[in-house]
Amino acid sequence: MRILLTGVSGQVGGALLPRLQKIGTVIPADFGTLDFAKPDLLADALNRIAPELVVNPAAYTAVDKAEGELDAAMVVNATAPRAIARWAAARDVPLIHFSTDYVFGGVGERPWREDDEPKPLSAYGATKLAGDHEIQAAGGCHLILRTSWVYAAQGNNFLCTIARLARERKELRIVADQIGAPTSTAFLAEAVTDIVAGGIDHLRKRCAEANGLVHLAASGETSWHGFACAIIDGLRARGVALTVEQLVPIRTDEYPLRAKRPRNSRLDLSRWRKVFGQTPPHWETALAPVLDEFANHWRL
Repeated sequence: MRILLTGVSGQVGGALLPRLQKIGTVIPADFGTLDFAKPDLLADALNRIAPELVVNPAAYTAVDKAEGELDAAMVVNATAPRAIARWAAARDVPLIHFSTDYVFGGVGERPWREDDEPKPLSAYGATKLAGDHEIQAAGGCHLILRTSWVYAAQGNNFLCTIARLARERKELRIVADQIGAPTSTAFLAEAVTDIVAGGIDHLRKRCAEANGLVHLAASGETSWHGFACAIIDGLRARGVALTVEQLVPIRTDEYPLRAKRPRNSRLDLSRWRKVFGQTPPHWETALAPVLDEFANHWRL
């Protein structure tokens, strides 16, 4: 199976690469190989690569920066996926695409289902939603995976930021009224690799059963403050020396950012369990091996 994997320099793509390489021939592509800022050139590049499956975690993910760069974010998050989806649909090539909880408005406390009406609060969320719609409109075999609060042991993410600040400061003020499920790239990569390993025909059936859209995240829920506490406690338990003495819970309005974040990022995982037969691990369970990796790297 020839698998085109985009965004290999990013967190999700980087986690997918070694796992997908165990089950197929992976053509890794970063923005140098596939320039998402130039969607008109993507079809020719795809013709040269000739994949049997496209896995697309590549995206414009600078949430606050997108507020001032809507056009640039829209090209990467919607126009480029449209070009890929149309190419794939015309050749009956399945497409797995990653999306986000930021497509939802964040009201209430009930986990969001796939058929709930999206109401993005930010430019980033709006561009990702536009990308979802473009892929659906292309009409090919596709699976859009909406996930939340993605982190890894390296890169630009909440875990690494908290670990860095905890070594520099005695007090951290962390938002406590946004609720979601921290989701590790390792878990995402393993889940996607598992469904791809069954083969193209098996994947097509599952995409159809999921209506091309499914929520995939860790189970359970917490706040950013709760996540930060788990990170700090976990790192200390692994012998990582930290300066921080206090983690203060604050409201969203006490930490203003350019882009609005949803207060409720809970995702209903029922469709994933039903269609793919997998029960995602609790977020604290999935966090443990990532903290092991981080702590081991920090000691080097």
